[in-house]
Amino acid sequence: MTLLFHKRVKKELKRLPKNKRKQFYENLLLFAMNPHHPLLGTHALHGKYVGYMSMNVDGDLRAVYEVLSGDVVRFVAIGTHHQLFGS
Repeated sequence: MTLLFHKRVKKELKRLPKNKRKQFYENLLLFAMNPHHPLLGTHALHGKYVGYMSMNVDGDLRAVYEVLSGDVVRFVAIGTHHQLFGS
């Protein structure tokens, strides 16, 4: 699987506390092995993120991604549920 990161995600990751950033990378390894692992809670989004998917990182922290092709995924945003979805 090829994992790509939008430049916005790279900036957002730098702003996260070290423990949250570590959890993201741990979940990313799990995601690369099995994107549908139950611990990740991946699901399709709607509204302004229609066509994108969400992955749980830690508690309220989510990562939004899109599948560009069968094995190419690009992460486009990371933040709390409220930051990303406004509710």
